[in-house]
Amino acid sequence: MLEEVVLETINKNNLIKNGDSIVVGVSGGPDSITLLDILIKLQKNIKFNIVVAHINHMIRTDADEDQEYVEKYCKKNNIPFYVKREKVEILAKNQKIGTEEAGRNLRYEFFNEVLQKTKSNKIATAHTKNDNVETVLMNIIRGSGTKGLTGIEIIRDDKYIRPLLEISRTEIEEYCEKNNLAPRIDSTNMENIYTRNKIRNLLIPYIQKEFNPNIIEAVDRLSKISKEENKYFEKITQKIYEDILVEETKNEIVLDLKKFNTLEIVIKNRIMLYTINRLFGSSSGIEKIHLQDIIKLCNNNIGNKYLVPNKKVKILLKNKQIFIMKNL
Repeated sequence: MLEEVVLETINKNNLIKNGDSIVVGVSGGPDSITLLDILIKLQKNIKFNIVVAHINHMIRTDADEDQEYVEKYCKKNNIPFYVKREKVEILAKNQKIGTEEAGRNLRYEFFNEVLQKTKSNKIATAHTKNDNVETVLMNIIRGSGTKGLTGIEIIRDDKYIRPLLEISRTEIEEYCEKNNLAPRIDSTNMENIYTRNKIRNLLIPYIQKEFNPNIIEAVDRLSKISKEENKYFEKITQKIYEDILVEETKNEIVLDLKKFNTLEIVIKNRIMLYTINRLFGSSSGIEKIHLQDIIKLCNNNIGNKYLVPNKKVKILLKNKQIFIMKNL
């Protein structure tokens, strides 16, 4: 049974513990309503609370029906229901970003708002094995590094959890039919105007037909191997970071230049990303070309030279040390 597979995933990855309170993001589609239905059933195995957060993006004419469907399901199961209505297309236009990005930002902002309001401690989203594969393929197409092969993390920041990440979309559709869930179907998922939709609706079916019918399992396996190897490299990186660290403050981190220059290029890249992530909480915006420039600067070993890879980061060489600073 699918509930047993999800419970095994939860226990294996320590996703949910007794006493947790989980905000579940539910759109009303097959993935999210399956997640909610299974989590309710698993409350007999683990003692945790559930609250539901639903975003009405107000894009489709039937978006209100999605909201009503989720609200009705929650009432039937005595689950607290929180909703936010927002015209995402207008929001995206005002922020000068894509609709997908605006929608994703809005969802996570609202999930965290509900988490604070309900004194919850985790947020569960309904990412599946298929979502993971689509993400890996999208990263490959964009030319990402090996980190991109890891795909979606099953748990992030000890807060965001993905209990369905080892479940395929086919299994979810079968579960919905068997349990008479009658999920809502988002027609925009069939519009091939977004990269993810093109990968889902065009690329993967083509590969399945022409090359490998088991492409979902194959790429997911690659993702799992990459995750294991990345965990190993993260441990190595942290250990080396501690060895070459001179000083760490709120606004800057200082590394030993001589020790840094003795490292292999792959570790240098990881050390820089790790350091910037520690300083800013993220290394987004730092691309391969930036890492190459930083390493070249360090190799030249000339004091009082600096570069600004992006608006927020400044790298300065001084007194045989590397200063990674917030560009205030």
